[in-house]
Amino acid sequence: MGRVTARRRASHLTADTATSRPETLAVEEPMEIRINGTAITVTMRTPGSDVELAQGFLLTEGVIGQRDDIARVEYCRGVGDDGFNTYNVLDVTLAEGVSMPDVDVTRNFYTTSSCGVCGKGSIDAIRLTTRHSPGDDPTSVSSETLSAMPDQLRDAQRVFAATGGLHGAGLFDADGTMLVVREDIGRHNAVDKVIGWAVENGRIPLTETVLLVSGRASFELTQKAVMAGIPVLAAVSAPSSLAVDLAGQAGLTLVAFLRGKSMNVYTRPDRVKH
Repeated sequence: MGRVTARRRASHLTADTATSRPETLAVEEPMEIRINGTAITVTMRTPGSDVELAQGFLLTEGVIGQRDDIARVEYCRGVGDDGFNTYNVLDVTLAEGVSMPDVDVTRNFYTTSSCGVCGKGSIDAIRLTTRHSPGDDPTSVSSETLSAMPDQLRDAQRVFAATGGLHGAGLFDADGTMLVVREDIGRHNAVDKVIGWAVENGRIPLTETVLLVSGRASFELTQKAVMAGIPVLAAVSAPSSLAVDLAGQAGLTLVAFLRGKSMNVYTRPDRVKH
C-alpha cells in the first residue's frame, strides 16, 4: 500500500549557517470511503491500517455496531497519473439487513486531517445513537498506571520518532497493558484506527479499557470513545468544554493534562484511584 513517510529537501537555517538537507516527512493522502458503492466521506490520512480506519469511522458514526454488520471491505479503482492503483478508495459492503446511513453526507461526513468530522449534531443526538454507553462500566485505574501510559505511547510511535508529524492513539487495559497503538496525521483518524482494530477483533464494546491520545481531548474524540464503549479517555493536553460536557452526560471518565505524575480528572473521578 502507500508509504507512510517521504523525503523532501529543506533549507536549515541557524544564526550562523544555512544548509540544504533531506528531511523525513509524514505522508498525507486522501482516502475516500464508500458504503455499498456510494461515496460518503473523504478524509486526509496517513496510509496504513485503512480497513481499521473505515471500520472505526463507521462504528463511531453509528452506521455499524460490530464486525458482523460488514460483509466485506475492499479497495476499489482509484488510478493515479502513473496508471497504478492509488489504494485511496475503500468500499465497505454492509451485511444484509444493515441500513445505509440516512444522513446529509455533505454536512456530516466530510472530514479533514485538521478538524475531523464537521457539522456534528447536539450532545443529545450523540446520546441517542450510542449503542455501547460507558456509564455503567465499573472499571477503575490507578493514577500511577495512567501516569506511565504517555511514555509507553511515545515509545511505540515509530513514525512520529522519524517525522515529528503524527498524532498517536493507544488502547490500554486498566492494568496498563498496551493493546494497540496507531498513528496518523489526523488525530481523529488515529482513534478510528484503534477502534477499527477493536471492531476487527470482536472487542466492541471496549469495556475495562483506557484510550490515550497524544494531543488534546476534543468533542469529537470524546464522542468516538463514547460510541465504542470506552470508560476512560486520557489526553496529554487540554480538553474542550464540550468534550467535558459530553463525557459528563455519557458517564465517561475524562482525564487531561496527563503529564508526569500530574493530571486533571474532569468527569467520573471515582474511576481513578489515587
